[in-house]
Amino acid sequence: MKYTLKAILILALGCLTYSCLDLDPKDQIADGNYWGEASDFKLFANQFYGWTRDFSNSVYDAPHSDKRSDLIMDKSGTNVYSNGTNSIPAGDNNYTDNYNRIRRTNILLQKAETYSNQSDIAQYIGEAKFFRAYCYFELLQLYGDVIITKTPLDVTDSEMSAARNDRGEVADLMIQDLKDAAGLLPLTSAVENGRVGSEGAWAFLSRVALYEGTWQKFRGNEARGKELLDIAAKAAKEVINSKKFSLYTPAVLGDSAQKYMFILEDVKSNPAGLLKASNTEYIFSRRHDETLNPIGKNITKECLANAQLISQKFAAMYLCQDGLPIEKSSLYLFKTDGKIAHEYLNRDNRMLYTLCVPGAYYWSNENSRVNWTNDAVDRASASIKGYSPASGSGYANQKWAAERNVKSENEGYDYPIIRYAEVLLNYAEAVFERDDAISDEDLNISLNLVRNRINAKMPKLSNSFVTTNGLSMRDEIRRERTVELFNEGFRIDDLKRWKTAETEMPKDFLGIKWKGTEYETKWPNVSYAKNSEGYIILETGRKWESKHYLYPLPTDQLQLNPNLKQNPGWGE
Repeated sequence: MKYTLKAILILALGCLTYSCLDLDPKDQIADGNYWGEASDFKLFANQFYGWTRDFSNSVYDAPHSDKRSDLIMDKSGTNVYSNGTNSIPAGDNNYTDNYNRIRRTNILLQKAETYSNQSDIAQYIGEAKFFRAYCYFELLQLYGDVIITKTPLDVTDSEMSAARNDRGEVADLMIQDLKDAAGLLPLTSAVENGRVGSEGAWAFLSRVALYEGTWQKFRGNEARGKELLDIAAKAAKEVINSKKFSLYTPAVLGDSAQKYMFILEDVKSNPAGLLKASNTEYIFSRRHDETLNPIGKNITKECLANAQLISQKFAAMYLCQDGLPIEKSSLYLFKTDGKIAHEYLNRDNRMLYTLCVPGAYYWSNENSRVNWTNDAVDRASASIKGYSPASGSGYANQKWAAERNVKSENEGYDYPIIRYAEVLLNYAEAVFERDDAISDEDLNISLNLVRNRINAKMPKLSNSFVTTNGLSMRDEIRRERTVELFNEGFRIDDLKRWKTAETEMPKDFLGIKWKGTEYETKWPNVSYAKNSEGYIILETGRKWESKHYLYPLPTDQLQLNPNLKQNPGWGE
């Protein structure tokens, strides 16, 4: 009975839907039977894990989705956020939900202050601090300056009508919370599957500090930027030095290891039958299971050569096997002979396992693998029998698409909230932007591990390679990040923090080069207009103004609290 009452209390807390800080007073949730045992804190903290990003936030349209960037268009049409034509909403759950969640972390932290044995609840205090930082990071990325609250507020509290805190104060709070969490949380190896460990706190700190450090640096506040970038580099190095994680490279899967990492399930979901336990790369993930907790979205059908239209800009980012961009490499034959298959020849192997390659076979959750050998029987079952790019942008996605038979929406692979590859890339970028230089040694312990994971013959990125070939180290670091983290919800935030959205986002969204290539005969009835270079144009007239670097505050919150003030450029 006791735990039934406690579960009801948690459910009630999870159903609060009041605006912003307009919440029930804390004395209304008091429970004389609650907060008396460490297990009570654990039960309360369990709800935090439903707040993280998932496939619905990255693969589908959402604030951090690549569909709001320059890499992906939804075939259903124009995205008002990605082309900068969004308007002020009446209400915004991205704002209110995060404050409701912050309140709940503050409740646990407040109750923890009077608990007699702090060591028994240290993990749950750490989780509360981790998730408070997590929620504030969501708010900071979207809105910039936001109100800081460290206590569960009563409806009469003066903070209810406070002005927003400067984003620098918000960043400092997140940094301290994450450092505290790293010291309180057990090692990842010691926590239950799906819970965050100390390395997860360090890894997330590297993301937070890198974001804000570059945001400040590229807006003229170089001293503050480098201070934060130093924090990012050191946090990433904590994870690297722990030696608890590694890139997913089981030899039995060869170059396809990265592809299958994203669709690992605890049933056979890859040629070698490897299960989730083989994944050494995910530091913190949103756990799914076909039976107990399916993804709940039509993930395979969304991703496999269907709704996601991929830009030519992204396809062009993949290097050739000589480590050079396509415009510099003699290995890039497509530019000379225009043969469709040659666009993918001699390229970064990640291209072959992320995009659909012309002529290749692909399986889905309904037209699934039979024996995983790629023989005639296996191919006969394929959903796509020899991919022919003659629709959409001419580029199609295969990432996140299952190859085993499973009911739609019941795929059970995990979503990587934080994976080791990101931490390595965070380290390389943080060091470079902090010092305006990076040593070959630092590149070799970070970025080059990602670059060469399935590209063993590709030259490592080095200072001499950059100089000799007339490249930009910053551009190459950003290229690796974009390629590696594609469709994981990073690109639009990266463009914002680098302050390059104003340059990149207004560009036409292009597809394949049609004029002067094999596409003229293989796709003769293409309906799209072409630009002067012969590329098909899927969207033109895109816009980006300075105001779009931040979302507008919803009008209901401005009415509740006039001291909030609207973000620049959005009026009142």
